[in-house]
Amino acid sequence: MSSPPPLTPLAAAVLHVGRPERVLQIGSGDGEAALFLAREFPAARVRGLDADPEAVAAATGRVGLDPEGRVAFKAGGPRRLPYPEDQFDLVAALDVRPSPVDVARVLRPGGHLVLVATRGRTGGSGLTGWLLRRGLRSRRFEHVAGEDAGAGSFEVLRLAAA
Repeated sequence: MSSPPPLTPLAAAVLHVGRPERVLQIGSGDGEAALFLAREFPAARVRGLDADPEAVAAATGRVGLDPEGRVAFKAGGPRRLPYPEDQFDLVAALDVRPSPVDVARVLRPGGHLVLVATRGRTGGSGLTGWLLRRGLRSRRFEHVAGEDAGAGSFEVLRLAAA
């Protein structure tokens, strides 16, 4: 029996987020997840962010012909997001712990935060427990969905209006 693809939790999570116009994928690595999000949301502009400049270069090389500049990658860590306020409708974090303060800053009210663990089953509470204790609830995030999916798990949260 073959193992499920590593993006199975992300694919399951995006079923709960509607149709975003602007997407940020934190922990973009080689760009596979950001490119998946670009295919899943063909009208959205997708930005990938990763702390490793070599991964950013490799992901950028995978974009190919993109005359509209719909998909782009940038070097940066999950704790200090180099984007302006209210920039994104969807922030997806794969195997990283983003700063609740920064995610709330760059996410538009009503936007979604997707937290994905692709490295083994962690269970919903294990995946977000640290983040929830450290500030997601105090930053107006509401739980939407969460479960194990494939070999990982996901949580979807929505940023409530002020």
